[in-house]
Parts: sequence; C-alpha cells; structure tokens
Amino acid sequence: MPDKAMQDKEVQEQRRVETFPNEYQDRRYTIEIVNEEYTSVCPRTGLPDFGRIIIRYVPDKKVLELKALKFYFLQYRNMGIFYEHAVNRILDDLVASCEPHEMEVIGEFSTRGGMHSRVVARYKKGETERG
Repeated sequence: MPDKAMQDKEVQEQRRVETFPNEYQDRRYTIEIVNEEYTSVCPRTGLPDFGRIIIRYVPDKKVLELKALKFYFLQYRNMGIFYEHAVNRILDDLVASCEPHEMEVIGEFSTRGGMHSRVVARYKKGETERG
C-alpha cells in the first residue's frame, strides 16, 4: 500500500495542467479562456451542477496548454464540490501549473431555486495568497 506522501504527490500531479514556454515573456498580455461546459456534482444533493468558468491571466514563463486544460476540467464532472471551493481550487491548481504574473478565475453557475451564483477568485504574484 502506498504511503500518504506518495498519494499526495500523485494527487498534486493530477491537478497540474501541462504548459508550454511563453515566447513573449517581455510583454505583459492577457489570455482569456472560457469553458462554457463546466459540470460538477452538488455534494449535498448529488445533482449535477452546470456553469461557465472564465480564466483570465497574464502569463510569465509558461502558458497553459488548452487540450490539457480541457482534460483537467473533466476531472470535475463527477466530483462533489461546492461552487466556491471549485473556483478557488481551480485558481490554486492553475497558478501552481503556470506561475502567472496574475490570474482571475470566475465561475458563473446556472440558476437553481431562482438563484444565480458568481464566484471570483484572484491571484497576483507577490501578494499573499490568502488573507
């Protein structure tokens, strides 16, 4: 049976998204990626949740590879996770993967029970991550 440290390392690797070198590191530019088909499962009811995830970031040395990002999002399809946690986890995972100058992840989730949710999480290099 693998030890906990080995399992934790495997989980971290699964949460990393493949990247490629940024050939324009000397230029500050913004990349926006929109996933119109985000799905996960409500941890309370087990019902599917649907939404849209918008990622805006200013790359540093690495750029997210889109096909790898698509497969990363598929991990959420059967995962029981609250909206707020999903958006923050996506931000943490993508920052760990590409180490951008800054990044914003926005989750816009489908109306349920007459209520629409929008969750925004931000990262800026050099600022504390939490607090």
